[in-house]
Amino acid sequence: MGRGENNQVVLRDPSISRRHAVLDLGPPLRIEDVGSSNGLRVSRSEDADGTARIVEYRIPPHESMELALGDGIQLGATLVVVQRAGASEDNPASSRVIRSYSVPVIHDSGMRKLYELVERVAQSNINVLLLGETGVGKEVMAEAVHRRSPRGRGPLVCLNCAAIHESLLESELFGHEAGAFTGATRAKPGLFEVAAGGTVFLDEVGELPVSVQVKLLRVLEERKVLRVGGIEKRPIDVRFISATNRDLEGEASRNAFRQDLYFRLNGVTIEIPPLRERVSEIEPMVRSFVARAAVQMNMRAEPRLSNAALDVLLGYGWPGNIRELRNVIERAVVLSAGEMIQPEHLGLSGRGASRKSSPEFVTIPPPRPSSPEPDGIVSIAPLRVPMGEDERQRIVLALDACGGNQSKAAEMLGISRRTLLMRLDLYGIARPRKGR
Repeated sequence: MGRGENNQVVLRDPSISRRHAVLDLGPPLRIEDVGSSNGLRVSRSEDADGTARIVEYRIPPHESMELALGDGIQLGATLVVVQRAGASEDNPASSRVIRSYSVPVIHDSGMRKLYELVERVAQSNINVLLLGETGVGKEVMAEAVHRRSPRGRGPLVCLNCAAIHESLLESELFGHEAGAFTGATRAKPGLFEVAAGGTVFLDEVGELPVSVQVKLLRVLEERKVLRVGGIEKRPIDVRFISATNRDLEGEASRNAFRQDLYFRLNGVTIEIPPLRERVSEIEPMVRSFVARAAVQMNMRAEPRLSNAALDVLLGYGWPGNIRELRNVIERAVVLSAGEMIQPEHLGLSGRGASRKSSPEFVTIPPPRPSSPEPDGIVSIAPLRVPMGEDERQRIVLALDACGGNQSKAAEMLGISRRTLLMRLDLYGIARPRKGR
């Protein structure tokens, strides 16, 4: 398997080596890294006492690993999934969901220095705190730290702290014993136990409730975990990487986040610059996203990028950073129908903030409508807010623009709905009533 035409399985991806891996059909089915430049990894869903977790294994050069149904094979930026013959999306029971990992595009000199720091930090066991705007690539950076560390062959277990209800978060992190609460019919290990020998990535760590912050601090200090309903602490062997788009230091100074926990998480801080500050990476990212989208859509050839479209992409402010860039390119590939991508395919006209425009205002883009209006026009206009405006005023403006719809307002502001509700309580803003 590789990029070279002499392979039996040809994968036309520039991140894949000409001769990347050998797949032994067996039985048993095995895969071997034959000295690839970007490495070979296998993602697998493992069941521990009834709890399914996605873990990743790195295969060293010239070593092999046995494969099973549902395993994901990561070759460069391409993910290959092991399925039964005839398996399809219409038959989900025939396959399992696999987590895809990203290969970073590094062209900016500042990002090169940042990854040099990652190389040094990864070799230690120190906790890492990743800071940066929404969509800037914090999860990709966490994966880079894990992969380059001595724990790279162990699991990388990720949890979005804002995506799980507070009542379930403690059980997810620490686990529980049988009978600890209604419905706990059997014991379940928590995330920290499942990640033994590997890394735990706590995304949106700033959203942790205070009650959980206290218990997480104790775990960080003792390196032991007490399951919900348990009486005996269990030792854990994990490294912690956290990420947030909030000013955690400022919140800690205002007692909005525990200072002692902040100091524990902040062993080394890595701040990832927004995309508008590393413009040299936009073009290579775009070409990578175009190639990937063309493959996913089974196009005979990937569409070309016009100079005019590239100029628009380079001049745009990218408030949503890499995540927004990827979405824009995927849409452009669809609209171009395999031909040349033009500015009108990007959908950026009159949207967002240009890097070349006046710095007196920032633009909060509107949320995507759940169903487009007949004429294709989005009914909610972007918000133009003075740069010095405080967060409370931005929230009020967003709610007003969305007619009180909290989910749309949260999307417009680039935060989760749970975070928005917390902000409403913090700033004393009355929650809009349904049907407003």
